[in-house]
Amino acid sequence: MDTVRLDKWLWAARFFKSRTLAVASVEAGRVQINGERAKPARAVKVGDKLLIVREQERTELFVRTVSETRRSAPLAKLLYDETPESLLGKQTLAERRKFYAEPAHDITGRPTKRDRRALSQWRESE
Repeated sequence: MDTVRLDKWLWAARFFKSRTLAVASVEAGRVQINGERAKPARAVKVGDKLLIVREQERTELFVRTVSETRRSAPLAKLLYDETPESLLGKQTLAERRKFYAEPAHDITGRPTKRDRRALSQWRESE
């Protein structure tokens, strides 16, 4: 086996939990092969450079081997070599997340009666 479908490879390499998620991401243009936008059925071969964008994370890697079967995470990491720039970007993003909490993540649903009273007291004090 020299090539494998892009969506199968992304699933086997554990970048996505399901092939459906992999297909959706590829169709949305979040996955590029050798700098070009790809389709889910595009063949991936050894030596291809992939760019995978998930949320805030950008992963650049080179395909080391191809596989259609999903295995454990340590074996999945053997399918690719991540570039040093990508590793550095992940590390800086992890450090940023460690020291900065997004205020919007604390907001859950509608304010309670207590929250509304505190907000109205704060408005009256100004």
